[in-house]
Amino acid sequence: MEAKEQDVSLGANKFPERQPIGTAAQSQDEPKDYQEPPPAPLFEPSELTSWSFYRAGIAEFVATFLFLYITILTVMGVNRAPNKCASVGIQGIAWAFGGMIFALVYCTAGISGGHINPAVTFGLFLARKLSLTRAVFYIVMQCLGAICGAGVVKGFEGKNLYGTYGGGANKVNDGYTKGDGLGAEIVGTFILVYTVFSATDAKRNARDSHVPILAPLPIGFAVFLVHLATIPITGTGINPARSLGAAIIFNKHDGWHEHWVFWVGPFIGAALAALYHVVVIRAIPFKSK
Repeated sequence: MEAKEQDVSLGANKFPERQPIGTAAQSQDEPKDYQEPPPAPLFEPSELTSWSFYRAGIAEFVATFLFLYITILTVMGVNRAPNKCASVGIQGIAWAFGGMIFALVYCTAGISGGHINPAVTFGLFLARKLSLTRAVFYIVMQCLGAICGAGVVKGFEGKNLYGTYGGGANKVNDGYTKGDGLGAEIVGTFILVYTVFSATDAKRNARDSHVPILAPLPIGFAVFLVHLATIPITGTGINPARSLGAAIIFNKHDGWHEHWVFWVGPFIGAALAALYHVVVIRAIPFKSK
């Protein structure tokens, strides 16, 4: 028992929770209990000859394919129902998106990082977590996977029904302006990418061994909550690949008219989340090199 109490005491001293306000982030002599990952290079030619690079891209393709397949199929089921009570409704759609992100991040995190979203990839790139080479490759594979996933749903539903019930394409709904839709996409993506940064933070992983194991849960839950809030506004994009895949397969005016909102909004939200994490949460610019 004494040995156990000593271990607890040592752990508390090694990982102090309470520090004077305003000093923790800017302390130059603070001992590190983790290894700060070095910034990823802008371009790393050796990646192009590595199988792990292409394996990660394939994992992103498959994960985004499965993500669109399940989620768009769920959306189509709700739209085809005679009323919301005869289907899973908005809550069911939100659970489909959040649940699939939880499952797919869990499955692919060890291979590609489990981005499944160009906005997440963009935010991590801005924070120097991956190279430009890998970021571009991931985004291309995510978009291709999304197109294929939506295409399979259209094959199941048939061209007429798929077109009649909207094909899961995002648009700014009646009663809201494009500015409303853009704001909803910015804030929603900020919440998602902020959660991704927090759930995968290197310092938290070093301090709390359970954090990397539980990381997919808060990420999926963030997606679920954002969908609950913004489905009535935009159908919830917060993922340019998801919006692009549905728009290409649906291929009607409603799917393209405001499509820019679902790229500009998520990319702004991801950039703000990366800036907030690096400058405020981690205070990396204020730390000694």
